[in-house]
Amino acid sequence: MRVLRGRAVDPESDRATTQRLAAWAGDTGEPAVRVWRPHPTVAFGRRDATRDGYDRALRTAREHGYEVVERSVGGHAVTFTGSTVAFLRAEPVEEARTGIGTRYDRATEDVATALATVGAPVEQGEPDGAFCPGTHSLSARGKIAGLAQRVKRDAALVSGVVVVADHDRIAEVLEPVYGALGLPFEPTAVGSVARAGGVADPERVVRALQNRLATDPHVEWVRET
Repeated sequence: MRVLRGRAVDPESDRATTQRLAAWAGDTGEPAVRVWRPHPTVAFGRRDATRDGYDRALRTAREHGYEVVERSVGGHAVTFTGSTVAFLRAEPVEEARTGIGTRYDRATEDVATALATVGAPVEQGEPDGAFCPGTHSLSARGKIAGLAQRVKRDAALVSGVVVVADHDRIAEVLEPVYGALGLPFEPTAVGSVARAGGVADPERVVRALQNRLATDPHVEWVRET
């Protein structure tokens, strides 16, 4: 298993780094994990780009000081403040149509266990008006984590976001962004590890997630420079 540490110099380079890691898993037949703190960014989903207020949402995000990117998976906008943690586990697959539920269940359990070790016991589900609403979410005093999955020809990618702190800052930018997109949003539905009584240190959350997502006894640690 390969575990990539760190982030690239800018959001576009960072996304390319993740794509290369996912391709590596498919090419080599070995799993790969990445847990990192993305640059301050508002990441829009593909469905956002089809909505009438998309251009206004982009301007709003930039006016709040964030760069903008479009994610390769569905869902709606999420915000990375610099303390927000992203994660990815890429696994080789032989049959793209099988194993989706099993991968979701395993990743959800791993993330929940990791969050409990840093003081944030979570439950599956999310409150009304949550950011990037979906069926694979973890909450405690608001939504803390969301998971998504993308299956390619030779690799399955389970990825997600964990809000460590800054829930107020995230709500501050997402409220007008979701308003521009014409989507429901409740600022108090944004949770965080810190708000749930856990740590406010993103590096501790990174390590906790790495320990749960990268369980292979033979780990190759690689650092992004």
